[in-house]
Amino acid sequence: MAVSPPAPASIAEWTWDRSVHVVLINEYYPPDTSATAKMAAQVVAALAKRHRVTVIAGMPSYDPEERYPYKLLRRERNGNVTIERVGSTSYPRHQMRQRTTNYLTYVALAVPRAIILRADLVLAMTDPPFVGMAGALVSFLTRRPFVYNIRDLYPEMATGGDILRPGRLPRLWEWLHRRSLRRAQRVIVLGDDMRERILAKGIAADRVITVRDGAAPPSRVVSAADSAVREIRGGFPFVLLHAGNLGFYGAWETLIRAARALAPEGVGLVFVGDGSKRGEVESLAGDCAGVRFLDFRPPAEIPEVMAAGDMHIVTVKRGLEGVVVPSKLYGILAAGRPVLAVAPESSDVSRLVRAAGCGGAVEPEDAEGIVRCVRELREQPERLQEMGRRARELSSRFCREAELRRFVEVVEEAAAESRTPLSSKTSARSSLRPDMDSGNQKNG
Repeated sequence: MAVSPPAPASIAEWTWDRSVHVVLINEYYPPDTSATAKMAAQVVAALAKRHRVTVIAGMPSYDPEERYPYKLLRRERNGNVTIERVGSTSYPRHQMRQRTTNYLTYVALAVPRAIILRADLVLAMTDPPFVGMAGALVSFLTRRPFVYNIRDLYPEMATGGDILRPGRLPRLWEWLHRRSLRRAQRVIVLGDDMRERILAKGIAADRVITVRDGAAPPSRVVSAADSAVREIRGGFPFVLLHAGNLGFYGAWETLIRAARALAPEGVGLVFVGDGSKRGEVESLAGDCAGVRFLDFRPPAEIPEVMAAGDMHIVTVKRGLEGVVVPSKLYGILAAGRPVLAVAPESSDVSRLVRAAGCGGAVEPEDAEGIVRCVRELREQPERLQEMGRRARELSSRFCREAELRRFVEVVEEAAAESRTPLSSKTSARSSLRPDMDSGNQKNG
C-alpha cells in the first residue's frame, strides 16, 4: 500500500517571513451548503491565519442559505480574506443541464478574473468537476505555482456513476486532466486509495499528499434516552444508520437486501438525508418494515444523529474506491460510534476500519456478509463498546485542526519551491513585502 509522505521539516524553517497571496478557484462557497463549500471555508480560514486569500466563487446555487441580487462581480472582504463572486448563472442544482450551465458560466468568468489578480499561488478544488483544468490553465498563463485539491476524482466519478458513457469525451477529459496533474506542484487528496490512483497516472510520489478532512470532537454527548435519538431510531432494538447523501456511489441494493433479511430480527436500517438516488433506494425498499427514510436533521442535531446508530454505515460501490473518499467517516469516529464499512477491501474506509478494529468491513456486493456481521455484533454489546472506544482513539489521528495545518504546510511548500534563486531572495522579499502590505487596502 502506498503511503503518503510526510510534509518536510524544512517547512517549519521557512515559515514565514512573508505573506503569500493565494487565489482559490471553486464555484461553491458559503452560503452554498455543499460539503466542498464548507470545507473550502475551513481551508480559507486556516490559510488566512498567515496568508492573504482571494476566493473566486460563483453566485450561490447549491441549496444556499442566502441568495444575492445579480452582479457581474460581487466583492466581500474580511481581514485577510476577499471573496469575489463572479456573475455565473445560479439555477437550482437538481437538473444536470441547468447545473452544467452554472458550471460553464462560472469557469468562463472565473478564469479571466484569476488571471488578472496579482496572486502568488493558484489553489483549485473540484467544483465544478473540471475546475482543476481551469486552475492549471491559470497557472500556465501566469507562471504561478498550482496546488490541486481533489475532492472527487474525475472523469472516473462521471463514468463510474453512469453520468457519462465511456467514449471520446471522457478520454479527452482524462488527457486534459493528466496534463493538469503534471502542472501541479502539489496534488492534495483525501485518502491513500485516491493517492494510489493519482500515482498510477504517472505523477511523482513526492508531489501527491494525503490530507484528510478529519473532524472536530463532538460539541456534546447525547444520551440514548434523548427524545430526538428515540425518534430517529423509530423503535428498532438495533439500528444501522446511514447519515448523509444518497448518491450514486453507494452499495444501496446490497444494503436493502441485508435489511430485508434482518428486519424480522428487530434490526432497522435508517437513512437520514437525501440525494439523487433516494427515490430509487426507496423503491428498492418498497414496503420493508425494517427500512426508514428521514430528511436531513439541522446541524445542531448532529450529536443526536450520531447517538442514534448502533453502527454507522459508510459505503462505496466497487469501482469507485479512490474516486470518492467519504469524509463522513471522521465524524463517526469522533463520536465514538462503530463503523460498518460496505466498500471494497482496497478502499480507504475499509483499510482504516480493519486496521483499527473499530467496526466491521464487508464487500459492497455481500449482503449475506452484512447479515452475518450484524448478527454477530448485536449479541456482543461489550465488543461494540470496545469498537466505539477504538473509533474515538482512531479519530485522534485525524483531528481536523491538525489536518488543516498540514494542508497549509503543503501550500506553503509549493510556494517555497517557486521562490526566486538564492542570490535574489533578499531583494525579492523586500520588493514583495510592501505590495503584500498595501494589498490589504486595494483589490487584487
